[in-house]
Amino acid sequence: MQSSNPVFSRSEEFNGRGQLRTDPSQWQIDLNGEPTTYGSQSVTDQRRMTIDSVVEKTAITLGLVAISAAVTWFLIGDIAASDANIQKAWTFAMGGALIGFVLSMVNSFKKVISPALVMAYAVAEGAFVGAFSKVIANMVGDQTIVFQAVLATIVAFAATLGAYKFFDIQVTAKFRKVVLISMFAFVGVMLVNWILSLTGVLESGGLRSFDNPGLSLLVSGIAVVLAVFMLILDFDYVEQGVRAGLPERESWRAAFGLTVTLVWLYLELLRILAILRGDD
Repeated sequence: MQSSNPVFSRSEEFNGRGQLRTDPSQWQIDLNGEPTTYGSQSVTDQRRMTIDSVVEKTAITLGLVAISAAVTWFLIGDIAASDANIQKAWTFAMGGALIGFVLSMVNSFKKVISPALVMAYAVAEGAFVGAFSKVIANMVGDQTIVFQAVLATIVAFAATLGAYKFFDIQVTAKFRKVVLISMFAFVGVMLVNWILSLTGVLESGGLRSFDNPGLSLLVSGIAVVLAVFMLILDFDYVEQGVRAGLPERESWRAAFGLTVTLVWLYLELLRILAILRGDD
């Protein structure tokens, strides 16, 4: 079960490289469902990853994102009231984004997933989400846009999951490769755009500028499509992991992957709603 997803690729269990030793965290089940034993120990005595355990861990991480975002929102205060609050919002946004990025890299490349680091990522990302949402809501002059973006994210997630299950979408190696190459290409372009914007080469955010709604809407639309495709890959990896009987701790890795994708999807949908609101 070789995985090319950057979140799952470092996991020995997700890629079938793990070996059974006396350490229970290394015990596995083969793809035929038969327990592999060493001596008198059997993995049938160990807790394994299930859909329920993934849902539980994902609920924890998303809950931490929501709580951290709400706390950040209220700590910032009324942006329109003072320039100090605007500065506070950008400080939370930049700090949360930087810490979240570092923790996401650590979690992505860590062979043994750490629940503490996954939860720390959720808190940091929540700070960024809360601050960014506050800035966007202030920009359009309507705080309900945040609720609309959350609702749109839930609908997109449910629709993608429904399509994956009911239409029996098969994730082939070619599909996985195309999606991941497209995703990395998109991230690379956005990174270059961000650097050029910071250095003043591009004005008002370049490709992400709200001053150019047509281009910005196109970029966010592409991002939403990629995020949906990444959700499909996430669903496939979770299904494979459950089928292979991976250790329960891998539920945290699955939860991390789903949280990363859902946060990205929410941010892009929020941007789209803000662009459309600006055109009214």
